[in-house]
Amino acid sequence: MKLRLLAGVCTLVVSAGLSACSASGSEDGGSGDGGRTTLDVWLMRDSVSAAFQKDFEKGFEAAHPDIDVKVQIQEWDGIGGKVTAALASNDAPDVIETGNTQVAQFAQSGGLLDLSDKVDALGGKDWLKGLAEPGAYEGKQYGIPYYAANRVVIYRTDLFEKAGVDAATIKTRDQWVAATKKLDKGAQQGIYLPGQNWYTLSGFVWDEGGDLATEAGGKWKGTLDSPEALRAMAFYAKLQALGKGPKDSDEAQPPQAEVMAKGKVAQVVSTPGGARVVVQNNPELKGKLGFFPIPGKTADTPGAVFTGGSDLVIPTVSRHHDAAYTFVKELTGDVWQKKLAVAMSYVPNKTTLAGAVAKDPGASAMAVGAAVGHATPNTPGWAAVEAKNPIKDYMTAVLTGGDPRREAAKASEAITTAMNSGS
Repeated sequence: MKLRLLAGVCTLVVSAGLSACSASGSEDGGSGDGGRTTLDVWLMRDSVSAAFQKDFEKGFEAAHPDIDVKVQIQEWDGIGGKVTAALASNDAPDVIETGNTQVAQFAQSGGLLDLSDKVDALGGKDWLKGLAEPGAYEGKQYGIPYYAANRVVIYRTDLFEKAGVDAATIKTRDQWVAATKKLDKGAQQGIYLPGQNWYTLSGFVWDEGGDLATEAGGKWKGTLDSPEALRAMAFYAKLQALGKGPKDSDEAQPPQAEVMAKGKVAQVVSTPGGARVVVQNNPELKGKLGFFPIPGKTADTPGAVFTGGSDLVIPTVSRHHDAAYTFVKELTGDVWQKKLAVAMSYVPNKTTLAGAVAKDPGASAMAVGAAVGHATPNTPGWAAVEAKNPIKDYMTAVLTGGDPRREAAKASEAITTAMNSGS
């Protein structure tokens, strides 16, 4: 999943000249300086600030002077193939950060250490569902929730005030539509919602009690043609019509933050980081952007969201399982999770830690949705669906006049084929 950030570390080694890391040394010392265990870690680009890195390094080394951590920062582009190759070799790192929805793919190969016996010690009962569930595969826990991110509504406070709309009162989808209608006038768009924003549609499907696909007897079946999913698409179409978003592209084409920066958009559905991009493109909007959770069907439950983010995994071939677990326990533990959340404006991995971002408007709005977050179907076969993504084509077909039931049936069939063939 590409809603990212990542990775605080101990002795952080980040330089363009680093060679491929290796699982060097042994559990009882190995090649570390002075008999210390050298632990190789892969974390992803743009994970943490320099200040957090320094803070974590100092704290971790003070607590664990016998571990020497070497971190390589990886790029998201092409990381799936790189991790797959590493897990199949004898030269894998000791800890890898991976997108939460990628864990099943890597676990299927047998290359990840089963951490099921560590769940209680790591506070697993409080983990965010959208991180914990995709971190498990066939009843075993391989991925340990690291951090989460999800979509919220970014809105123009000045335009809302001018239209007489109080964002704090928008708790239901009906209230959201009513407010958006007040904002949609003249050249101003009540909301900029591209036709292929399938993550947002997924949230509406879950709100209705449906899913993108279901499993029975070891076989997966696409379910966009279920009554629940059809209701979700109908709501999406109603909301999308209250703006001028393109019907045949997603939020990246064109970048929706750049569209909002032009000054004629009242709302977008985005991760809070989109607000920074808006202001970068139009400094006049500084101080004029606010956030609220995506509304649910009823006021007592926020809208369901796709939970993006990362898990930490330990390769089976690592020779430093104990030290690797120590690293994972520290970085995903309450102390560093609170600090990470404040430093990076992301949602901590446990529902009990949501208060850590209470003073951050964007992150606190995310945390509300994250508490009822979901992930895509937890199976390696889902990667084949995203590769072709018939959901996007389905959405465009409906928004341009296609029969919803017929188009949903076609998309469901494509999802079924992709998930069961792996291609």
